[in-house]
Amino acid sequence: MKSLPLIRRALAATAALAAFSAVAANKEAVPAPSGPTLDRIKQTGKIIIAHRESSVPLSYVDANKKPVGYAVDLCLKLADAVKKKLNMPKLEVSYVMVTGATRIPVIAEGKADLECGSTTNNAERRQKVAFTVPHYITGARYLVRADSKIDDLPNFDGKKLVSTKGTTPLKAVNAANKERLIGITVLEAADHAAAVAMVENGEADGFAMDDVLLYGLRSERPDPNKLKVVGKFLTIEPLAIMLSKDDPEFKRIIDDEMKRMITSREAYAIYDKWFTQPIPPKNVSLNMPMNYLLKDFWKYPTDQVPY
Repeated sequence: MKSLPLIRRALAATAALAAFSAVAANKEAVPAPSGPTLDRIKQTGKIIIAHRESSVPLSYVDANKKPVGYAVDLCLKLADAVKKKLNMPKLEVSYVMVTGATRIPVIAEGKADLECGSTTNNAERRQKVAFTVPHYITGARYLVRADSKIDDLPNFDGKKLVSTKGTTPLKAVNAANKERLIGITVLEAADHAAAVAMVENGEADGFAMDDVLLYGLRSERPDPNKLKVVGKFLTIEPLAIMLSKDDPEFKRIIDDEMKRMITSREAYAIYDKWFTQPIPPKNVSLNMPMNYLLKDFWKYPTDQVPY
């Protein structure tokens, strides 16, 4: 007959094993995160990234029509985080091209899961969509021909200034023109590339847009020296990846991964790849080290912006 201590030890071991099994079972039973966006991703087996055509170096297409850029690279990392969280190693990434006018409806209507471009996080847009931690902070300035004497907004009095439809710089130019009684003829272009062409061929005297995009667009031209970026910041633009405001679980995954990339400095390496090293299509570097606005903001990364 077994001794009492031996029986007690056996019972204790059995109880411990049962408790461990219960914990393991409960762990396995924890459901995957759920919400409208996450449910759609699980059902379709793919995550859809919205990108721009010519927002160099943030989001554009290369010579092979492949989406590339700083924001696109960040979004691919975010897609990997979703893949791991949902335990879907074969999750497909697909793309849809958007413009300044179509990007918000595409996200709000669930036609894409992440908009990875050059979109400003502001209060008006937050009524319709959500944003994660800003990946760039910039401001609107002006692209003009190299021989132009224009050096800031007031010099456009009696002249034509173009901006891209559906963008905050366009709205800011219209507001400043009205408030300051400047007398600018404000034109709208369907996309950034069309706006640059209007400046080059004389249809417009300048193009108002985020300066990072202006430098990127200038670098793509056959002769970049024929154009220059001028003026003080008309606006401050915290650019962020856009997503649905109706799926807090999806947003939590995205926010957590953005913060992880920033605190681990992985995001800094991605930044350097696109702003301080040669990039397609002309293999030219923009030579734009990270500005102090973004450096300071990333010390305490958050999706909350004062705009």
